[in-house]
Amino acid sequence: MSEGDSPKSWLSRITQVLSGEPQNREDLAEMIHSAGDRGLLDPDALRIIEATLQVSERQVREIMIPRSQMVAVRADMLPREFLPILIESAHSRFPVLDADNTDEVIGILFAKDLLKLLLEDRNERFTLKDFLRPALFVPESTHLDRLIKEFRAKQNHMAIVVNEYGGIAGVVTLEDALEQIVGEIDDEHDFEDDEDVCIREIAPGEFVIKAITPIADFNEHFGTEFSNDDFDTIGGIVMNAFERLPERDEKIVIEHWEFTVLAADRRAIRQLSVQKV
Repeated sequence: MSEGDSPKSWLSRITQVLSGEPQNREDLAEMIHSAGDRGLLDPDALRIIEATLQVSERQVREIMIPRSQMVAVRADMLPREFLPILIESAHSRFPVLDADNTDEVIGILFAKDLLKLLLEDRNERFTLKDFLRPALFVPESTHLDRLIKEFRAKQNHMAIVVNEYGGIAGVVTLEDALEQIVGEIDDEHDFEDDEDVCIREIAPGEFVIKAITPIADFNEHFGTEFSNDDFDTIGGIVMNAFERLPERDEKIVIEHWEFTVLAADRRAIRQLSVQKV
């Protein structure tokens, strides 16, 4: 026993060991698994707890939307120039790039802040900078538990990810971070898991479809002639066109039809939007 250790502290350590309390993260994970095996935790609760433990080990660079796929607008754009971008992406927040230096984000544009444009014609005297909110910047090495704390502290839902040189690496949202814990967060366009419908029209000429939609059903609905010799589903056609597993929001045009990935995981495309070009 060293000089600085009292008999009481040693007794506490021995008691902790004998009581079976976890000594590290591995012990804690094993106890959680054991609780699941004994039916003390249902599968969903077990998955969420395990994912929460892993959050502190994952970094922003693993979940961010890279710069090449980032939907942004320039500060010198007029409403007639950037509104089609906003409508097509259906996002609620957009990074705004400096007009002279597109490597610099000068703020975040909230789509809802533009509603006032419906009441007045400001196309000629419009200044996008008047609508900007401050941007939150985080390094790509930031751990996800720290990112969630930053979002809560700054009351923000989007952050610009920067690399070690200060350049823009991408963008990350609070939803991206929370999905690592609770799984994919569906929106109003998503299908229920047990829903038989595979094709849904959400706007004139714009549809949301399940990637598992049989090619024959897709052809019948849209009057197309995609071959089902090599693939059974429309998701297979799209993945083959990408020649890789695409990420969310990626687009591709196949035989005059534009497909946008709405949901995908590490194994397959789950949901697509489609409209004729």
